[in-house]
Amino acid sequence: MRGIYTTVNDSRKKVFAEVARLSYSYEPGALKEMDHIPYKIVPGEVSQYLDSVFLERAIVEERMRLAMGLNVRSASEHAPVSTGAEECVKPEKYYEPPLINIIKFACHACPDNVIHVTDACQGCLARPCNEVCPKDALSFKNGHSIIDPDKCIKCGKCISVCPYGAIIKQERPCAKACGMNAISSDEYGRADIDYDKCVSCGMCLANCPFGAIADKAQIFQVIQAIRSDTPVYAAIAPSVTGQFGPDLTPRKMRNAFKALGFEDIVEVAIGADLCTLEEAKDFVEEVPEKLPFMATSCCPAWAMMAKKLFPQIADCISMALTPMVLTGRLIKKQHPGCKVAFIGPCAAKKLEASRRTIRSDVDFVLTFEEVMGMFEARDVDFKELEEDHSMHGASGDGRGFGVSGGVANAVVNCIHELYPDREVNVAKAEGLAECRKLLMAAKAGKYNGYLLEGMGCPGGCVAGAGTVQPINKSAAALGKQVKDSTNAHAFQSDYKDILETLEEKDMQKPE
Repeated sequence: MRGIYTTVNDSRKKVFAEVARLSYSYEPGALKEMDHIPYKIVPGEVSQYLDSVFLERAIVEERMRLAMGLNVRSASEHAPVSTGAEECVKPEKYYEPPLINIIKFACHACPDNVIHVTDACQGCLARPCNEVCPKDALSFKNGHSIIDPDKCIKCGKCISVCPYGAIIKQERPCAKACGMNAISSDEYGRADIDYDKCVSCGMCLANCPFGAIADKAQIFQVIQAIRSDTPVYAAIAPSVTGQFGPDLTPRKMRNAFKALGFEDIVEVAIGADLCTLEEAKDFVEEVPEKLPFMATSCCPAWAMMAKKLFPQIADCISMALTPMVLTGRLIKKQHPGCKVAFIGPCAAKKLEASRRTIRSDVDFVLTFEEVMGMFEARDVDFKELEEDHSMHGASGDGRGFGVSGGVANAVVNCIHELYPDREVNVAKAEGLAECRKLLMAAKAGKYNGYLLEGMGCPGGCVAGAGTVQPINKSAAALGKQVKDSTNAHAFQSDYKDILETLEEKDMQKPE
């Protein structure tokens, strides 16, 4: 479903836009308006997609609460949707865990890990499915193959030999997308998340065809901060290019975000350049003398997965600050007293920013999808925006962090320039399931001396759970901006000298 605008995307967009409108117009006591919004989004008496108009509105209510950073409720709770919403008025309000939530009554209780014979079965004479089954789980009735679920061990052999492709394995889409195996079923067959395993990558959210999974947002809090006397700077992730369609070009980006009320924008690719310089230095100094290999650190889902599943090699994750944190720290150093909102593709960045040691650097995190709702609420017409100077501060390599392979490529280019005698071997993986395999091999010693890059989302940041545009289209747009960058590499960045001005504590990675 990625890259296809569906009814789920449309509903989420409407919810984000209405929450943004509510925040932009908020006056004390006005949050009762929340109770009316579900009727605006789902009007009339007849449901559009589900069995009941009341169910559709109930789901919208929970999406609204999550969009405002509130906890999701169960079907057994009876209270107005606005209950507890006054807490959202505080700009400093942070998420109460969990970040990723399942709206249980929106879950379809999809069958999971079931081998199923479809109507495409022709009841053929050869019956290869029966021949290869090691447990005699297949029989035939009325010319149709039947599987005994009590005998089936789900080996998949029958699937591979059926000449008609009539046998399939059904998997719950959210569980299939989860590289941490964190999703199972509750007592009613609905999806359930094991938060001890979850790293908040958001792939379950992006792949649920019923829109039953959603993450908490800070749309309301960001806008309240914008409306205050404190300047709020938008730190824009490299993968922003192309996310809001062809009319919002890089030259219009600054004025677009100013139309939302932000003081200004800063490219997080600047922080990516600084991160590149640090990782290049660390790799040369530490591998293999101190560490068998070094893994990049900018993807929080990958880094968290490594620490959860492979604590023995956690020290091999780079200690360089992530581009988001570095950029936030730089903005606050240049503009004391301001607030910083990271705008990016990633649910896991919300979890990273909520850590106590990072809250002073990054105040808010919004996804591109959530910001699109803000543009909708403010009726921002990208075609009517004036062009500003293009953002030339960051290098092409820094901007390339947004696609798989981009981080490692930037570090290798930097090493080749600054340490020309050093050869660098690289291995990379995208998607947490593949990242897990990469680290298992690294733990076994297969990648000693290597630089490892891991991306939690297949395709890289352009495929994050909070993206708007199709992955291929976004990757192509980002590739063009990388190519058009004034400076190609991090060591040419206009901001590389900043590293020399930062105090040692400014470069220490928070625990």
